[in-house]
Amino acid sequence: MAAKKRVGFIGVGLMGHGMAKNIVEKGYALTVLGHRNRQPVEDLVGRGAVEAKNAAEVAQRSDLVFLCVTGSPQVEAVVFGKDGLLEGLAAGAIVADSSTAEPDSTLKVAAAIAAKGGRFVDTPLVRTPKEAEEGRLAIMTGGDPATLAEIRPVLETFAESIVHAGPVGAAHKLKLINNYLALAVAGSVAEAVATARKAGVDLQALTDIVTTGGADSVMFRRFTKYFLEGDDSTAKFSIANAAKDLRYYMHMIESVPAAGFITAAVHQTFQLANLRGHGSAFLPHIIDAVEAINETAGKAQ
Repeated sequence: MAAKKRVGFIGVGLMGHGMAKNIVEKGYALTVLGHRNRQPVEDLVGRGAVEAKNAAEVAQRSDLVFLCVTGSPQVEAVVFGKDGLLEGLAAGAIVADSSTAEPDSTLKVAAAIAAKGGRFVDTPLVRTPKEAEEGRLAIMTGGDPATLAEIRPVLETFAESIVHAGPVGAAHKLKLINNYLALAVAGSVAEAVATARKAGVDLQALTDIVTTGGADSVMFRRFTKYFLEGDDSTAKFSIANAAKDLRYYMHMIESVPAAGFITAAVHQTFQLANLRGHGSAFLPHIIDAVEAINETAGKAQ
C-alpha cells in the first residue's frame, strides 16, 4: 500500500477548516498556513497539524497542497508572491485549488505549476461549512484523471460526492455556473420576500405554498430559517463573495461569448447590497438589502 500523502492546506476559513479537520483526523500529516483569524489554525494544530510560516514552507512539507482562498487574486498571490508556493514546490507535487476562481487565471496558475514540475487540479466545492465539518461536501474536479484518482482518498476524507468535469479549468467553469444558478434563486427569493412583506402577505403562508410546488428549492428552504426565525446560519457565505462570484461568471460569459441579461440583473442586486454596506453579512441578509432599497426594512409582516 502506498504511503499516505503529506497534505498542505492554505485557507482554513469557513469551508477550509472543516476540510482540513477531516484530513488530519483521518490520519494524514497536515501542514497549514495561518491568516488573520487564529482560532481555526490553533484548533487544527491542537488536532495534530503543523503550522508553516509561509506558502513556500507549506509546499516544501507537502506532496499535495489545497488552496481554499477567496478568489483568483488571492490564489495568484499565494502561488506567485514572495515566499509563495512556487518557491517551495517539488517536482511531482500536486496543487488542488478549491477556491472559486476565474478560469483564465486557473489556466495561468496551472501552467506555472507545470513549468515547475508540479501538477494542478481544480477542486471547487458545493454545500456549506456545516457539511465541510461533517465531511459531506460535494466536489467538482478538473484535471488529469490519473492525478485525480491519486488524490481521491484525500478528497474522500471531506467529500461524499466527487464529479469529474473535464480538463484543468473545467471544474472552475462548472462552479461559476452552479453558483450563478444558486445566487439567481437567492436574489429572486429576496425580492419575493420583500414584496410579500410590503404587500402584507403572511410569510408562513408563503413558505407553506412554495414548499409544496414547483417554486421550491434548497435555497428557498435555507432562507426560510432567516425570514421566519432570524437564523442566518443556513447559508454562511458573504454577500461580498456572492458579488465576486457573479462578477467572475459575467467575465466567463463575456469570454465565451454568450448572453447574460439575467446574470447582469442578479449581479447588480448583490453588488448594490455590497455597496450599501451589507457585504460582510451572510447570504440571507440579501433580503435586508432589498428591503432597504424598497424602504420597507423594519416594517411588520
